Amino acid sequence: MALDILAMAPLYQAPAINRIGPKTDPSKRPADPLKPLVLSRTKLTTIEAKRIMSILDEAIYKVELVTLLSYVASNREDMEGMLGEDVMRAVREHEDLCQVLLENVRCLKEKERQLQEQKEAEEEGWLRDRLLSIELQKSSLSPLMQQIKDSTKNVLRLLLSNPQAARLLQMQTQGRSAEAQNFIDSLIELRGFLFEKLLTSPMEARDKAQFLQDISRQNSNNQQIIDTLEKELAERMKNRNAEKKYKVETEIENWIQKYDTEMGEKQEELEDLDAVHREEKISLEELRRRHKVLVGEFAQIREEREINSKKRMEAEQEMVRMVRAATLIQALWKGYLVRSLLRSKKKRGKGKAKDKEKGKQKGKEKGKGKK
Repeated sequence: MALDILAMAPLYQAPAINRIGPKTDPSKRPADPLKPLVLSRTKLTTIEAKRIMSILDEAIYKVELVTLLSYVASNREDMEGMLGEDVMRAVREHEDLCQVLLENVRCLKEKERQLQEQKEAEEEGWLRDRLLSIELQKSSLSPLMQQIKDSTKNVLRLLLSNPQAARLLQMQTQGRSAEAQNFIDSLIELRGFLFEKLLTSPMEARDKAQFLQDISRQNSNNQQIIDTLEKELAERMKNRNAEKKYKVETEIENWIQKYDTEMGEKQEELEDLDAVHREEKISLEELRRRHKVLVGEFAQIREEREINSKKRMEAEQEMVRMVRAATLIQALWKGYLVRSLLRSKKKRGKGKAKDKEKGKQKGKEKGKGKK
């Protein structure tokens, strides 16, 4: 059945995902508290069980090969030397059949879509013909699907007849699509469940069922206890909330009264401060008025001081000029007196010199006369 389903899958290149292993390891078993669930055997002993597991393992192996055919079809050059000419020819035929099936399915869906769009506008006879055409096309898919199934079996037969090529193909896990890998993982998980089921003897199955019933009964009793405790808890929480609510309301009322009292005190304090502020404002206005008068008086006094200072500086400057003039006049007068004195002395000296010169001349003349 698995191969029939995979035979219908289209060939396409898909992203790679990592494979996961079996769900459980049969050698690892729970501890003593779950002893009824622990299997007494780890290996299959009956031929029927071994055959069942062998068939499932073979199906998983074939599914792993079939899900890689899309990768082979999209990498022909790389895979031809690995798988051989016969396998590649069978894969190409399988790919062609799948492409034809996909094209027919696409055309069929397009016709159904057009039929839904034109269903109300067209006549009944035309719709009947279209429906008949679609049904005929659907019926033609069955032989094609059978050919694809046969083609899939043929490719598997060729791969299984060449174990080396099959192993090489099985190693190309990166080419498997995510959907195919999920399907394989589900089969592996199913294998683990089936393996565990086949290991379980009828007595162990009976003990396990009894154990599960006991667990279920105990769980039911525990659930009843939990429900009772939850109801009791809800009732206590309700009472507690009623008490929590009363206390909160009382506390809120106390806070409101405290707030009103503090606000009243703050209001009285604010009114007192406002009265003080008004008085200080009046005093400030009076001080500003006095300051304005004083500023005017100070400006007048400063102006008078500047005028007096200017007059005093001018008087001092005049006095300095007069002193300088007097000193200059005095110096000139002293110079004049000195020059006058020097001129008088000079004149007296010249008179004496002339008298001496005249005396000498007279002496000379007297000497000449005596001669």
